[in-house]
Amino acid sequence: MACVNLLDKLFKNSTGGNILAQVKLPKGVIALGLVSLFMDFSSEMIHSLLPVYLVVVLGASVLSVGLIEGVAEATASITKVFSGVISDWIGRRKPLVLLGYGMAALTKPLFPLATGMTAILTARFLDRIGKGIRGAPRDALIADITPPEQRGAAFGLRQSMDTVGAFAGPIVAMALMAVSHDNFKLVFWVAVGPAIICVLLIIFGVQEPEVVPSATNRRMPLNPADMYRLPVHFWAVMGFTAVLTLARFSEAFLLLRAENVGLAVTWIPMILIVMNVVYAASAYPLGKYSDTGNRRHLLVLGVVLLIVADLVLANASNVWLVCLGAVVWGLHMGATQGLLSALVADAAPADLRGTAFGVFNLVSGVALLVASAIAGGLWTFVGPAMTFYVGAIFSLIALFGLVSTTGQHVKNSV
Repeated sequence: MACVNLLDKLFKNSTGGNILAQVKLPKGVIALGLVSLFMDFSSEMIHSLLPVYLVVVLGASVLSVGLIEGVAEATASITKVFSGVISDWIGRRKPLVLLGYGMAALTKPLFPLATGMTAILTARFLDRIGKGIRGAPRDALIADITPPEQRGAAFGLRQSMDTVGAFAGPIVAMALMAVSHDNFKLVFWVAVGPAIICVLLIIFGVQEPEVVPSATNRRMPLNPADMYRLPVHFWAVMGFTAVLTLARFSEAFLLLRAENVGLAVTWIPMILIVMNVVYAASAYPLGKYSDTGNRRHLLVLGVVLLIVADLVLANASNVWLVCLGAVVWGLHMGATQGLLSALVADAAPADLRGTAFGVFNLVSGVALLVASAIAGGLWTFVGPAMTFYVGAIFSLIALFGLVSTTGQHVKNSV
């Protein structure tokens, strides 16, 4: 009930009405948003503290943190390819969504039980496999049940609800750290509860269409002919996504930047809270705008915001500047993440949506692995500022590609 009340307050509009009651989106979209909310609440209680736990408690290097984050996210993205393809092949989404979230819930107790780097890496790896299994089928299911003219709003709303959990989790983590005298493992144990609620929500609250589009035309998975059926503007979106992801490495580096400028360990999660409050507040209205406005302009705005965030963080000398960088980073996320999902849904044939989202997440994951490794290496051997300067350079490359492309296919997609 507390999370429902939080949602109620977050999505109040200027007239006092509740946006969730007004958007007229399918109930399944809101149900899947709640599922994302609870799982992110659980995950971010852990992830908001994990980079500092690894460095301060377990003695890991920042380079190791970058590699762990990159490998974990790349694992999730590679798994999404296969789960997305399988969901197209069998004509069902929900079983894979349940399997993925259930697996993530089962891995949560491994974090407080871990006593070294190997155990943490194993837990993170298994947790991200669960994320990979659920991601593409969930996004394909949202596209299946949402009219095309509402997809920007639907993906934006899911991102907003997801992000409510992403900032509520660190708030609770921070409070528990304060009252428990920095007891990391207590926080990790508390995170198990919301993950269980998430699984119950899927079982009892999420329904899918009786037959998804692929069920009438099942072929062997990963058929080369299917790759040729994905249109040119889909691949244009993939190219842009790859470069943009190289520019936006793991948010773990925002937390490390806060610690680097002197923020006490207890208050480190505040950085994620700030970023995710802005992300949650902006994702739905910007997603809704993308259904009626110019998507290319919104993407340009998103990339410019990332450049500004990188420059602020590169030159941050105190906690307030890190917070400002986190605010702008959150606006960037709100402007781009739901919109990119909507572009994928619009570009893919109905019977290849799972495959399309799998490819999308594979591209994102490989780029994130490379980006996190580069960021960790730069931080270790050159310094924190250069990490963010290089992120700004990659952002400029993405921006140049976006504004200079004049091909009709790309115009249609962005």
